[in-house]
Amino acid sequence: MALVGRREFLVRCGRTALGASCFSFPTAAKERGSWQRHINDLEKRIPQLLLESHVPGLSIAIIKDGRVAWRRGFGLKDAEATTSVDNTTMFEAGSMSKPVFAYAVMKLCERGVIDLDAPLTKYTKEKFVEGDSRLDLITARLVLCHATGLPNWRSNETPLKINFTPGERWSYSGEGYHYLQSIVTRLVGRTDSSRCGVYEEGYRICATDFGDYMAANVLTPFGMTSSGYVCTEAIGKKMARPHDKNGLALPMRRSSAVDVARYGSAGALLTTATDYAKFLIEVIDPKPSDNCRLNAASRKEMLRPQVEAPTPPGYPFRSSWALGWQVLHLERGDVHCHGGDNEGFHSMSATSLTRRSGFVVMNNGESGYEMIQTHLLKDLIDQFV
Repeated sequence: MALVGRREFLVRCGRTALGASCFSFPTAAKERGSWQRHINDLEKRIPQLLLESHVPGLSIAIIKDGRVAWRRGFGLKDAEATTSVDNTTMFEAGSMSKPVFAYAVMKLCERGVIDLDAPLTKYTKEKFVEGDSRLDLITARLVLCHATGLPNWRSNETPLKINFTPGERWSYSGEGYHYLQSIVTRLVGRTDSSRCGVYEEGYRICATDFGDYMAANVLTPFGMTSSGYVCTEAIGKKMARPHDKNGLALPMRRSSAVDVARYGSAGALLTTATDYAKFLIEVIDPKPSDNCRLNAASRKEMLRPQVEAPTPPGYPFRSSWALGWQVLHLERGDVHCHGGDNEGFHSMSATSLTRRSGFVVMNNGESGYEMIQTHLLKDLIDQFV
């Protein structure tokens, strides 16, 4: 899993070479120029950027007026096999998995299965962190907006612990999402104790049906038919291959149900740019509430800023975290966004609720992080969000 700094959109923006301000947003539609002209520009620029950045392939989907208005694949899904990226090519979404999980949690809260503000210790006798009474302060809300005090990920060098009083401030945490995922599994899922593995710091995890639950309650209802968590044979045929910073192929990863039990909510979603855009559309232009879709109150609470994030000196805007999303407070309105960074895979999504617009971009090269941040992000936000 990538480090937190690579997942903070605000910090990413600071790494670009865009001058004093990351974005200079037009205020009128006519000032944004021709939408089709911007699409034509992307079609010309992206192949050159892939070549210059040593990134084999990329997939992109643009949302306009609450629908996927344009999508396209560029380059190669596997540099060795020279197979091309198309609209069905799947990528590791990395931390873009988190908003999808947050949506499912909010539905469980709406149904009364879990209380957004109840201590998670209420639902289990097992202690996620031993010997620290502050564990009783951690709630689903604090997990989803990254205010638990837990680290991003434990390691053999850094044992798991609570670093500050939960709710005191913001600090990105994959471990928090895993903790909440384990509670969700206790409440609505199943564990297979015959299939287990050992992860960081000797942490033992057994397989669960998390992927099946997410498919039944989010992916399938939203029409995300080219998405999943466990890498099945069918998914494996669609998966892009990861590549290093020089564009050389890395070994294919095949996530198991055990891996998904560890990383599912935080970073194990496998999806296409188009499928992820379908998820964003359900958020920005929702269908009526049903057994899987949120009602208006739950959706509003999920998207409402919950905790302010640190802002580097001199930045022209503030940033907050909602429940599963980062929110950039810009002059022309808030933008909800999230990135994803696993080794050899990098992605970014952003959307405007008021303009019912947004984008998803995913690639399969380790240099793809810098390519998105330095060469694509500003224009994508300026012209399409």
